[in-house]
Amino acid sequence: MKKIRVAIIGTGSISKLHAAAYKRLECVEIIACCDINKDRAKEFAKKYDVPQVFTDFNEMLKLEEIDAVSVTTWNNVHAPASIAALKAGKHVLCEKPLALNAVQAQQMVDTAKEAGKLLMVGFVRRFGENTKALKNFIDSGELGEVYYAKTGCLRRWGNPGGWFSDKKRSGGGPVIDLGVHVIDLVRYLIGKPKAVSVSASTFNKLGMKPNVKGIGKYYSADYSEYNDVEDCAAALIKFDNGVTLFFETSWVQNIKKDSLYLELYGNKAGAQMEPELELFENKGEYLSNSKPLMSTEGSSFEHNFNEEIQHFVDCIANGTSCLNPGEDGVELMKILDAIYKSSETGYEVVID
Repeated sequence: MKKIRVAIIGTGSISKLHAAAYKRLECVEIIACCDINKDRAKEFAKKYDVPQVFTDFNEMLKLEEIDAVSVTTWNNVHAPASIAALKAGKHVLCEKPLALNAVQAQQMVDTAKEAGKLLMVGFVRRFGENTKALKNFIDSGELGEVYYAKTGCLRRWGNPGGWFSDKKRSGGGPVIDLGVHVIDLVRYLIGKPKAVSVSASTFNKLGMKPNVKGIGKYYSADYSEYNDVEDCAAALIKFDNGVTLFFETSWVQNIKKDSLYLELYGNKAGAQMEPELELFENKGEYLSNSKPLMSTEGSSFEHNFNEEIQHFVDCIANGTSCLNPGEDGVELMKILDAIYKSSETGYEVVID
């Protein structure tokens, strides 16, 4: 089979997971990479044996031999880089969030349709074994009618700094960085309904807290202490299928410990997916909790990225229906836009 030739735009932290996943596949060859930091791009190329290095993605996209592109840049480059790649005739896997807002995201989807190319959004958590298992339970009716959900991703001290905390480049803080994953997971699990309204608050009270000692955290590759994004946020999101979702997130918050949770409530049973998959139901006359047996490796970050990249390649090579189409990224951006707008205005936002 003819090899699929891939290029990567942006060689920061997340790009390494893309590259490692591509390198596992015999049918894929990474032939070029691009970053505005030439030294970083060269280091990336050396590590992953990439023959061509660029600092301008428009120049790189002139290579006719490129079949597909991973866009793993700052958020504000997602739309221009993806649109340029699609117009150049390349398939695109763009990291989450799809863009800075829903308008940009829709432009990306429209361009993909005009070009006849695949636009896939990097909702990598959809590929975890725990996600697949819970999705199976829901689709087979184990939970009955799901009517309420709660999810959150909370850090006590975890603002990455750098571009993450610069709103011009990131679009926001933990809502667009962490919330994008857990909100999408809930929406995906319950059948991808459309959000109809959002009531939300965001807070910027604590800043970077750069001098905290005794705890480790992730730092952006271009770390700086500039910060103009939210510390934390909470929202109530209502969907057109009757489900209500409570969501919260934080990078910096005075809490006891970090936490990640996702809970769904149905009229036959409830379930949590994080921190571990468990069902809450009735067995005869007794209440019962049950934990499906599955390997921890099946939902690791590396496993999820390997599955996502393999799926992207399968879609290109075999025409497989895409699990993460760009349209899903648009719907998610509508929700994130509404969270920020509701916070700014103090009122519930109705989503068209």
